Amino acid sequence: MTGRRAVLFDIDGTLVDSNYLRVDAWHRAVQTMGVDVEARRIHRSIGQDSGQMLDSLVGDRDAHWVTEAKRLHAHNYSSLAPRLRAFPHIHELLSVLAEQGHIVVLATSAPEDELRMLLEVLDSADAIHATTNSDDVDVAKPDHDIVRVALERAGVEPTEAIFIGDSVWDMMAASRAGVQPFGMPLGGIAAEMLVEAGAGAVFENPADLLARLADLGLSD
Repeated sequence: MTGRRAVLFDIDGTLVDSNYLRVDAWHRAVQTMGVDVEARRIHRSIGQDSGQMLDSLVGDRDAHWVTEAKRLHAHNYSSLAPRLRAFPHIHELLSVLAEQGHIVVLATSAPEDELRMLLEVLDSADAIHATTNSDDVDVAKPDHDIVRVALERAGVEPTEAIFIGDSVWDMMAASRAGVQPFGMPLGGIAAEMLVEAGAGAVFENPADLLARLADLGLSD
């Protein structure tokens, strides 16, 4: 694991405790559209491209239905924003990585307005080299394009980076981009599922990751 220069992070469910708020936002959105979907199925889909997610949850719908469902989700999620919290030790984790000279990039396909909310919650601007958002790609995870953009903004090759996320979609996207993924299952997905999806290792929480940076070749 030597030669790593960049650490790419997912945000939702990895750095910010937001997954269950997204589940609620999507649950209410599809109910408003007249479809009842079990919350557990939505939870398993969080982190996936929203269009693909809706197709898997409710089947094929016309473009107007999908657009309206996404609009309702965005409205619901925005109303829940005051409940967003960074996970414990996240600020310390990002700061330590930056202080040690690692390039930190947040690789998310969240819309720009949602990204602003998440960045405000993280309050770690000095440690973050770059970010991505939904404007950067046409299709989100598990497609690897968002990881490719993150690599470009870090200015590194895939072998010079690792990816840390909380979902199987993160693991799949990173692997497809040639980046080694690692799991931090704070978003509620079982560690075993992340390993099956390609995680090289799973860290219990940010404090565990901090204590094991040497395992990734990321310590001084």
